[in-house]
Amino acid sequence: MTNLGDLEIFAKVVSTGSMSLAGRALGFSPAVVSKRIKRLEDRLGTRLLQRTTRQISLTEAGQGFYDRVLGILAGLEEAEFYISGRSAQMHGTLKISAPTSFGRMHIAPHLKAFMEAHPELSINLVLTDELSDIVGGGFDLAIRIAELTDSSLVARRLAPVRRLLCASPDYLAAHGKPRDIDDLKNHRCLPAHNNDTWRLNGPDGMLSLRPDGMLITNSSEVIREAVISGLGIALRSTWDIGEELKAGRLVQVLPAYEGSPNVALSAVYPSRQFLPAKVRLFIDYLTELYGPVPYWEL
Repeated sequence: MTNLGDLEIFAKVVSTGSMSLAGRALGFSPAVVSKRIKRLEDRLGTRLLQRTTRQISLTEAGQGFYDRVLGILAGLEEAEFYISGRSAQMHGTLKISAPTSFGRMHIAPHLKAFMEAHPELSINLVLTDELSDIVGGGFDLAIRIAELTDSSLVARRLAPVRRLLCASPDYLAAHGKPRDIDDLKNHRCLPAHNNDTWRLNGPDGMLSLRPDGMLITNSSEVIREAVISGLGIALRSTWDIGEELKAGRLVQVLPAYEGSPNVALSAVYPSRQFLPAKVRLFIDYLTELYGPVPYWEL
């Protein structure tokens, strides 16, 4: 029977992409890690990893083996929690990737309640607007706001995302309201990223619009501040500008057109048969927190 420790070492090498990093995390020297991986491959009679001087990658057999090893390790963790009666006392570290603005506004303020309920669990929250490599980055899960395509990852929908066109009252007083979708070309538009395409759902179905942006930035938060200050019209999510809409600092324009309804807030995690309890608990917490009608829509 394969040594369980060898499986843990193999999984750590894959998640870190390095034998030295895996060894450091597990308390072994790189030489010991290399020896244990070779022992595992010899026992299985197949190569699991392709090694070069610069990187380590999975072979086809290694990928299939890794997917199953994750399920085994997760199942073992579930079994340990069950038998020890500690299912409500998670321990270890939960590593999460989330978009910068959303994480700051709608995850960080709610961590206190979750962490007080699970005082032995540490949170490593990485905020980035780049698409994180979940497996390569060693993340337990990622929060994503997107139209998710088919992949080897598993996604659980947390909440709908509603996006609308908006501008400040000062901008509309100075430039007037757009009369129809074609009239946007006569207005200052603020795409979230340079050359960003707006996918809108309107009376005649879906349409794509690429507005000419006068402000070039890679920061969605800069666009948020720009539209509030009266610089132009932007397509923003209600989770981002809900308070400004309620306070009248922003006004919806062209209400017949909103962002694609296929965009949603989702928790994404590596495909595995059994989820670690800490991941499931956090996803359940967010699902209950946001609900089918999120609090920012109320």
